[in-house]
Amino acid sequence: MAILHFAALIEVGESVKDPVSLYENNVIGTLTLLSAAQAAGINAFVFSSTCATYGLPQSVPLDETHRQVPINPYGRTKYIVEQALADYGQYKNFRSVVLRYFNAAGADFEGRIGEWHQPETHAIPLAIDAALGRRQGFKVFGSDYETRDGTCVRDYIHVLDLADAHVRAVQYLLDGGESVSLNLGTGTGTTVKELLGAIEDVSNKRFPVCNPGQRRAGQALIYIIRGGSKLDVDWSAPLGVDTDQAAVLPARRMC
Repeated sequence: MAILHFAALIEVGESVKDPVSLYENNVIGTLTLLSAAQAAGINAFVFSSTCATYGLPQSVPLDETHRQVPINPYGRTKYIVEQALADYGQYKNFRSVVLRYFNAAGADFEGRIGEWHQPETHAIPLAIDAALGRRQGFKVFGSDYETRDGTCVRDYIHVLDLADAHVRAVQYLLDGGESVSLNLGTGTGTTVKELLGAIEDVSNKRFPVCNPGQRRAGQALIYIIRGGSKLDVDWSAPLGVDTDQAAVLPARRMC
């Protein structure tokens, strides 16, 4: 048996406003789950972590050897759990796979499930809502970065690729694999301007864009990773995410 732990509070901005809630949920909640796992004799654990544990990138593309110095409460809560998992593995037969997500994107191709937050804070659904006239435009937080068009870069990975990686992670542990930490991304960066252009092309809609300046707490950092994380065998995102695919409008958003 194995545990896959996805549950967490993830909004960076909220973590700055209310760090206590993040620590109570992400850290204390996970430690409680780990205690329950130990009591039940379950020693295989897959943990959803984040690229935010790296903090300010010293070089790109990022790989798993990059130092971890998170710069906001969200990243720190995930980093603390990663350290706890490493400590658990030292004193008992407890093994874990830590999966550091980059930017999850997309939806089920058949439209059965997709991204829907209230309130919404993620770039792709916010831009889709702007294209559909459900919000007044889109905010680009910073256009003076040292990137090809001045806007920040993200490594978007399709949620179905993430699901595939989790299945492989569980099988890896059940087959006796040792604890490991892995980045999950495509290795390809997309700028905010490129993403907005793809959404306009897919929706055939133009919408206003404003630039209120850079955000606090590292939300506009550049994250690009090296593809091909290892889960016993070579793994890379089978689907990948080109900007058009990431921007496909889920059926329920077109209603």
